[in-house]
Amino acid sequence: MGLIVKNNIRKVVKELDKGESISSVADEVGLALERKVEGILVEAIRRARANGRRTLQARDL
Repeated sequence: MGLIVKNNIRKVVKELDKGESISSVADEVGLALERKVEGILVEAIRRARANGRRTLQARDL
């Protein structure tokens, strides 16, 4: 799908960790994150459809 950008993961991890202990991010993190996001979106689409909407909204997440 290509939703997740590996370089952005590293940047966000560094910001969240505040430079304390995580020095690198394995490639598999991007794939796992991509799968999680896809699952969240599939469920959100299901909720929007169940509510008779064609617009995905934040509340569906």
